[in-house]
Amino acid sequence: MLVAIAILFVIIGVVAGVIGSIAGLGGGIFFVPALLYFANWYMPGSMNPQVAAATSLIVIAVTALSSSLSYLKQNKVDKESALLFFIGSAPGAIVGVYLNTLLAVEGFSLLFGLFQLCMFVVLMVKDKIKPRSIEWEVQRHFVDNEGNEYVYGYSKWSVITIAFFVGITSSLFGVGGGILMVPAMMILFRFPPHIATATSMLVIFLSAVVGSVTNIFHDNVHWLYAAMLAPGAWAGGKLGAIAASKMKGRTIVLFLRVLILGIAIQMIGEAIFG
Repeated sequence: MLVAIAILFVIIGVVAGVIGSIAGLGGGIFFVPALLYFANWYMPGSMNPQVAAATSLIVIAVTALSSSLSYLKQNKVDKESALLFFIGSAPGAIVGVYLNTLLAVEGFSLLFGLFQLCMFVVLMVKDKIKPRSIEWEVQRHFVDNEGNEYVYGYSKWSVITIAFFVGITSSLFGVGGGILMVPAMMILFRFPPHIATATSMLVIFLSAVVGSVTNIFHDNVHWLYAAMLAPGAWAGGKLGAIAASKMKGRTIVLFLRVLILGIAIQMIGEAIFG
């Protein structure tokens, strides 16, 4: 039975790693439910949400490192932007954890689901909105594989501020920061899809390392299950980065829209049906 669980977790790791790498997510939306369901199926009562989240974060770090190394070789990671987003999101995540202890977060699932639906709509119509000319403090140029030229940019403090609220929201609602960070990059700062997803993965890696150190210190990680998920997650992260490099920017955006819509429906469903 243990061998069957190990094989299953390797497969889950690959699938989550591929999807997470393509969309710039960590994979926690797959790892946590898988740990809670299959670990407790194999050994009832052996996995609680806290350990599942901590173990998932370790595997997310593996996925993010794997895909980040591939994206760095492809020169698609905006390292300066990643550092700014990390500077903002890391303290935001800590504040979010604190707020999580004070508020009945479950009551906000409906609002967050509706917020995700709004982001889905904005992503649907963003290409139809005429872009305004903005004099950014930092400005970048990028040409994708199809020859499309992108100009994007930001002011440093605006990135840190928005990343801070992304960090709060991700911790408060228990979702990965990437599902908020990538749309924010694309909608607010006009990041090209390839750059947004690649940069997000580096931010997720840095954030996951910080969170994992705390979890390890409190002995919250189930190392056996982490070891089962990690090989597939590493391979999936590599495969996802390769697949993303061959995808058109519009395809990545479509992929992201589907994920955002799915998460929105899931959270609204949890709020309504419990």
